[in-house]
Amino acid sequence: MSYAGDLTPQDAWAKLEAGAILVDVRTEGEWAHIGIPDTKATENDPLFIQWNLAGGIPNAQFVEQLKQQAPEDSSTELVFLCRSGARSIAAAIAATAAGFTAYNVLEGFEGETDQHGERTVNGWKNRGLPTNLGKH
Repeated sequence: MSYAGDLTPQDAWAKLEAGAILVDVRTEGEWAHIGIPDTKATENDPLFIQWNLAGGIPNAQFVEQLKQQAPEDSSTELVFLCRSGARSIAAAIAATAAGFTAYNVLEGFEGETDQHGERTVNGWKNRGLPTNLGKH
């Protein structure tokens, strides 16, 4: 594994409560229409940096944007979140290569699909973790 590890949504929340920073790597459209994690009960606001831009185009500026937004204190752990836990793995790998301690949130914000194709099975939102719907 080329990043610090995988966390369940509940373990990710515990890590945030301990001072880690959440990095949501979904798209602007996902933030606006599906919602965002609400981390106001922790000491850090989330960072919003798209891994892919509209149309699935990779964000060539991702690492630079992360370096600009993340704390200068390199001991701060970063917890990466996407829709289902796939893009966040790639982002955690890139962040680790850039010198950050990076974790991936398993299941992502929305989780897996059920038998009807709806994302109701698991994930940050479906496990009842704090969420602001349709905001960023």
